[in-house]
Amino acid sequence: MSDALVIGLDIGGTSTRALVASLAGDRVGTGAAGGGNPTSHGAEAAAAELAKALAEALAAVDPARVRAGTIGLAGVARLLADPASRAAFDRAWVDAGLQCPFEIIGDALVAYASGTASPDGTVLISGTGAIACTIRGFALDRVSDGHGWLLGDAGSGFWLGREAVRATLTAMDAGRPPGRLSRAVVARLLGPPEDTPTAARADLGTLSARDRVDLLVQRVTRRPPVELAKLAPLVIAAHAEGDPTATALLAEAARLLTESVARIREPGDTSPIVLAGGLLTGDTPLAPAVERELTARWPEAPRPHASDGAAAAAWLSARPLLTPVEAAALHTRLLP
Repeated sequence: MSDALVIGLDIGGTSTRALVASLAGDRVGTGAAGGGNPTSHGAEAAAAELAKALAEALAAVDPARVRAGTIGLAGVARLLADPASRAAFDRAWVDAGLQCPFEIIGDALVAYASGTASPDGTVLISGTGAIACTIRGFALDRVSDGHGWLLGDAGSGFWLGREAVRATLTAMDAGRPPGRLSRAVVARLLGPPEDTPTAARADLGTLSARDRVDLLVQRVTRRPPVELAKLAPLVIAAHAEGDPTATALLAEAARLLTESVARIREPGDTSPIVLAGGLLTGDTPLAPAVERELTARWPEAPRPHASDGAAAAAWLSARPLLTPVEAAALHTRLLP
């Protein structure tokens, strides 16, 4: 096993990243490609991006040395339920020269493993969507939320954007002067596209209050719902300027995310809570607010942040090939 390698891939809607590593923790190949989520891009297009990332990562490596592989993928259940999608991924794997088996797992488990080597714990993710999961023996145990934009994802970027629009509509209905957040939402959604004729631009400024409300609703409902997540930065910016509506929304998002965890995690649990997703690992006011809420509920639980998903997937591939002590040491090497 001294020359054995493993490969891990982290596949999302916007990017695909691959890492080939030795069992000693040496990074011997990396690859990157475009979005490879078959749900959003289609099976064949997703498999093509997978093939690109594999080819780049294996460019200087003999594929026969790779003993195991793991692919972390959002929406994994849909892929596994669709034989055509799974077959497309299988073909990309074989065409890359890989002879070893590979496992496809959910992105939540990869995010968890990127933050800790503990086999048991919880992962809380807030990005475009939101979900909380408990992990037992590095397997998915219980899940809270992750129900999508129509039914859930409370505390996510989508949720923040939707609530910002709702608060803006409420203020417009009441005839209240717009606050910082409402002004930003109106400017973003009612601002005319760059190709709007000059005459049409002038007409927008003469609309009645009710017509402006109706136009705002139309601008939102005629776009894909997920685009509401693009308004989340407006909430963060308005909070920085002291807007009370934005501050209240972020506080509520933190509460809702913590409640998602509380539905599946026992009081007094001291296992890690891994924080993942752009809203909880980036420089946002939601991250410390959630940390405060989690600390109040589970004061003794470590709260590491998720990091390199491809490295975590490679580590999960290597675990069955190593002793527990060796696996812990490899995690420290790959995910310091």
